Amino acid sequence: MYTVIGYPRTRAMRVIWMLEELGEPYELIPAMPQSNEVRALNPSGKVPVLKDGAFAITDSVAICQYLADKHGKLTFSAGTPQRARQDSITQFVVDEIEGALWTAAKNTFIHPEEMRVPEIKRVCRMEFDTAMRRLEEKLGSNSYVMGENLTVPDILIGHAVGWARVAKFDVPDTGPLASYFERLLSRPAFLRAMARGEEAVA
Repeated sequence: MYTVIGYPRTRAMRVIWMLEELGEPYELIPAMPQSNEVRALNPSGKVPVLKDGAFAITDSVAICQYLADKHGKLTFSAGTPQRARQDSITQFVVDEIEGALWTAAKNTFIHPEEMRVPEIKRVCRMEFDTAMRRLEEKLGSNSYVMGENLTVPDILIGHAVGWARVAKFDVPDTGPLASYFERLLSRPAFLRAMARGEEAVA
């Protein structure tokens, strides 16, 4: 059984959702970033951490792709053109969608107050809007970004959309992207992941 270490209202939710999609059993330890429990496995103190036996993996993107590859689900095979495109979309999500959200967060509550640059959040919102337009182009008429089946980047996008809404970014609420986001966030596995996370921190 896997162990997920990380507070559910962080990127740990991606890993919880991934495991629910895979139908794999896991224990959830809702440790906070920078806690001693996390730093013992990841010196940076960042969450999530996944334990697979004695093996600890850090970084939510790496964890999700590891699980997909290990179980042969929610991914295309390494060394194929489809996997190259999948990986390029994953990188787009991390750089252009999450990058805008993360920079805004760092300048809202993460960096020491004297180091924050509040004005940069205007740029972050512009970058996010641009990324949404590019995402719509990538999605096209597909149900998911790689076609008709859910893959790793869809989980990253779904999590980022929830993050954006909490941060009060302008998330498209009409058109193809709105339908896509609804499709992602109404998946039974996502709803189970949310319930599991809430239960863990109650």
